Amino acid sequence: MSDIKFGFDEYCAEVKEYTDAFFAREGHRPRAFVRTFGCQQNEADSERLRGTLVLLGYELCDNEIEADCILVNTCAIREQAEIKALSVIGQYKHLKVANNNLIIGVCGCMSAEKHRADQLKNSYPYVDFSLPPASDGLLPKAIVGAIKHKRDFTCLENTENPPDVPPVRANGSKAWVSIMYGCNNFCSYCIVPYVRGRERSRNREEIVREVKGLVRDGYKDITLLGQNVNSYHGGCSFAELLSELAAIEGDFVLRFMTSHPKDVTPELIRVMAENKRVAKHFHLPLQSGSDRILKAMNRRYDRERYLGHINALRAAMPDIAITSDIIVGFPGETEEDFADTLDIIRTVGFDMLYSFIYSPRKGTPAAEMENQIPREVQNERFDRLLKLQAEVGEERNRACVGLTMRVLCEGESKTDSSVLSGRTDGNKLVLFKGTAKAGEFTTVNITDAEAYALHGKQI
Repeated sequence: MSDIKFGFDEYCAEVKEYTDAFFAREGHRPRAFVRTFGCQQNEADSERLRGTLVLLGYELCDNEIEADCILVNTCAIREQAEIKALSVIGQYKHLKVANNNLIIGVCGCMSAEKHRADQLKNSYPYVDFSLPPASDGLLPKAIVGAIKHKRDFTCLENTENPPDVPPVRANGSKAWVSIMYGCNNFCSYCIVPYVRGRERSRNREEIVREVKGLVRDGYKDITLLGQNVNSYHGGCSFAELLSELAAIEGDFVLRFMTSHPKDVTPELIRVMAENKRVAKHFHLPLQSGSDRILKAMNRRYDRERYLGHINALRAAMPDIAITSDIIVGFPGETEEDFADTLDIIRTVGFDMLYSFIYSPRKGTPAAEMENQIPREVQNERFDRLLKLQAEVGEERNRACVGLTMRVLCEGESKTDSSVLSGRTDGNKLVLFKGTAKAGEFTTVNITDAEAYALHGKQI
């Protein structure tokens, strides 16, 4: 095997010849399984990993038992996510014992933490390699090394844009499109800039080509992804990219996440308001309602600026759905600071909150701060926040009763097969009686509401 001396596709073809020859001795084509933890960006990364595996000659399978290669795409945003991934990896030991030729690789954010890569190398001897996030460009060489029984725990920051690999997406009507990688913000609590590297934006033309292909293939709900998606700078502003994508002919909804308040611009709000294909939903992480805590978090805005964005969004789009992230129990958070967070939740009236108890991440400034909040205090505040948001969310949803809304059907509800489920333009969950098929837009009359769902009947 040569190293990468020419194009990625040519290198994958060379690796495929090698793997085909190896598995021919095993009597079957190689099979691969990818297990994913974490956010939508990880889901998109896994789609690219699957695409690379296909280029390498692997058939994709639905479970670990059948696989000749298992990739675990990990998350590092909270310690609990890492513990869960390590537990699953631990369960693969018996598979390796039963099949010494099984390849086990660990990818994603956890792999880019040196202490975790060292742990995998020293305590999980049956794991063959560990690769950083967006590592499809490194995967072919790692596969060959694993076949040769050469363990590889590079734990290197992948600073280049990944190759243009055709992703293998799950069946359905939704698609994720990564438009940039990494983050430059260095919020004091966040591990992402350390594990995903600095911001790198994909080429504008490449993104437009991918989205056109998705629309042509019938995808109805397309989400643009980035750690800080609205700081995109791949030859144009994010607003300009969004405007160009929204001009593509077809019946689809265009979404984006995750945004940073410091990069919300009047131009972006205008583009959202003027383009019918851009979902009227903005996920704008707040993290805390206290200016003092926001400064300690290195968020680079205050509550006044945040509320200014909310007012501008609702002035341009009165029916827009606004969701957010909140961290409870950040180091040094006082009862007064937490009261400021509850106050801004009431003031804004978020349609949905994704709330988290602060989790120290090794290597971040916040992990070394004094006045770490006791777990029992964090839990008590977390419960109060959830109770308040349930009240606010139900009030927001009650305002939808009697309205007729366009819904993208996702099929039968996972909890009640007698009803269908879907999402509105504002990403609200709708449970409804009807005959719509998964992947179809339909019209639903909203007849009832609760904190986290709307109920209705298909018209």
